[in-house]
Amino acid sequence: MFDSLEALRTGNDVQKGVYTAIIELDVIRKLAIYNPFVCGTFPINIYTLQSDVDIIMEVHDFEQFKTDLIVYFGDKNQFRIKEKRIRGRKVIKANFSFQGFAFELFGQAQAVEEQYAYLHMVIEHRLLQQYPEKRENIIKLKLDGIKTEPAFCIAFDIEGDHPYEDLIFYGKGLG
Repeated sequence: MFDSLEALRTGNDVQKGVYTAIIELDVIRKLAIYNPFVCGTFPINIYTLQSDVDIIMEVHDFEQFKTDLIVYFGDKNQFRIKEKRIRGRKVIKANFSFQGFAFELFGQAQAVEEQYAYLHMVIEHRLLQQYPEKRENIIKLKLDGIKTEPAFCIAFDIEGDHPYEDLIFYGKGLG
């Protein structure tokens, strides 16, 4: 499993800042029963100023999860919770700001290593390791307002109408 916290701890100054914020929030320990995992653009160094620090979790008791989010992080700037369905699954998202970073804590009743955010990050990391010259183009596309997964599909000529699914299908073909 990709060690995203280690990537942040040993990364550039911004990544180290994200790591410090995560440690100071104590989110990994406080929410340990949900198997929290840091995903997204910061661990793989393709973030922009608009990027969130994404932490995904496996949640089966949504009411308890919601309570935990409010108890531990309800006092943070711009804190809000949203419940919705994504691909037919109930999810809870909490967003807030801390130390200049926008955080998104995301819970659904699915193992973290099966969640799209995790799969996308692992595939994107593998692609960037194989083709590091694509990194700047992906960041430029993101700065132009294109979301991460569509940017990867453009940069790697991945065809299809559903970039979130298309990227996973492409990644499975990589082995």
